[in-house]
Amino acid sequence: MALSYKARRRWALVILLIGLPSYIAVAVWTVAQFDRPPILVELGIYILLGVIWAIPLKVVFRGVGQADPDAED
Repeated sequence: MALSYKARRRWALVILLIGLPSYIAVAVWTVAQFDRPPILVELGIYILLGVIWAIPLKVVFRGVGQADPDAED
């Protein structure tokens, strides 16, 4: 079942305000559990984790910045 435009906007807001900060905290905590790697390795880990969170959620964010296609003019 496809999400409506309004539902995608709401989910995008929830993901950005609650999910993303939580994901960042978990990523930082996870990397901190190991001995600190060299700075370039650590940067690579954070870049990889920064891309991974968006891949499954791209369906939610697609077209959210556009005008509502269902709205009447």
